[in-house]
Amino acid sequence: MTLFERACIAAGLETPSKFIRAFEQAAALLGEPATVTSRHVRRWWRHIPPPTPRARTWRVIHALLGVDPIELGFLNPPPGVTVGGTALLAQEGTSVDRRAFLGDSIGVAVVAGLPAPAAKLPPAGRRGAIGTAHLIELREGLRSLYHLDNAYGGGDVRSLAVRHLRRIRRVINTASYPETIGRQLQLLAGETAEHCGWLFYDADDQAQARSYWGEALTTATMLRDSSLEILVLASLSMQASYEGRPQDGYDLAHAAQQRATRFGSPTLQSLLASREARALSLMREDSDARRRLAESMRLVDQNDRGRPAPEWADFHGAAELDYAQGLLYTESGHHDRAVNFLRAALEHQDRTYGRNRALYRLTLARSLVTVGNVDEGAAHAVESLGHLEEVESGRVMRRLTEVVDLLERRDAVSARDAAQELREYVHERRAS
Repeated sequence: MTLFERACIAAGLETPSKFIRAFEQAAALLGEPATVTSRHVRRWWRHIPPPTPRARTWRVIHALLGVDPIELGFLNPPPGVTVGGTALLAQEGTSVDRRAFLGDSIGVAVVAGLPAPAAKLPPAGRRGAIGTAHLIELREGLRSLYHLDNAYGGGDVRSLAVRHLRRIRRVINTASYPETIGRQLQLLAGETAEHCGWLFYDADDQAQARSYWGEALTTATMLRDSSLEILVLASLSMQASYEGRPQDGYDLAHAAQQRATRFGSPTLQSLLASREARALSLMREDSDARRRLAESMRLVDQNDRGRPAPEWADFHGAAELDYAQGLLYTESGHHDRAVNFLRAALEHQDRTYGRNRALYRLTLARSLVTVGNVDEGAAHAVESLGHLEEVESGRVMRRLTEVVDLLERRDAVSARDAAQELREYVHERRAS
């Protein structure tokens, strides 16, 4: 049995079909346009030495099995592959090992309420290699954090996200690996830093949010990754509008839109157009804001015609656009028109987005009270407490305080009773 065949069997890839499936997944993960056939696999298993594959195939094999192909019997690397500092073996004396890494990954999965990964990663290399299996575990950890944030808000999740980012940095700085794995680790670090920025933004810690988004933008620039760059610019646009810097918000969204055009994703372009519309409405450019929001709605209706949107834009859809339209009317002082759109936003919002549902309900309550529908507004505000028991979000608590202030200025009994109940809740939350 050849060294290459032994490594494949140790990794659970004992048939050509299993190897090909795993190879294709690894190639997609690494962004390497490489394919193999059963003939290739059988020749690598049976020949001593095995035939040398192309550079991109070599890199995928290296990452997939966690072993430099030189150690598997291949004689010389093809042009474009360097040897030496790129060995996929953890450095002696570092903290990177399979047991610690897997323990970290299982911890994140359990906290997220998701199935834990298998307790055995493909054995390869010495002292715990960093390969595609580990990269997948780290990416699943980030995906778990997305789910937690959607349901419960950024307040409690941010500490987990910061720990996950530290874990990725540790792997980057204490192990050696192929260039393809290294790039994906750096990209994952940038994506995790961006998510940390979002979580601190949602927790209403804007200084920390800016810091993490700055780190993510630096990574995007270093890697020349347009997708990450667009994501960060869109996030910075959102923050600028939130902080009362609408001109910055518009410029950032417009810059992201220019970069997104070549991706051909109507949903992504719709999201960015809605960010532009939000900034324009805050600048009191109402006609331009309505025009951009109408364009955003037109684009989202074409989501089956172009390329799919990136995963981070999954939240964008009918509920988000109804909410954007409601905010546009709110900024222009037309709260009566805003009410219908805010009702629709709450109705259309998926129940997995617990934080958004709480925010939408409180925004609806604010508009209802403003137009004089105090009883219904007070009822929605009190009903939001059921959501708030599960959500930790600084932005949502700020909206709750706005509603309480409005209710306290009304003479209706329902307003006074609701305001008292809500104020007591706010005090309890702050005390805890």
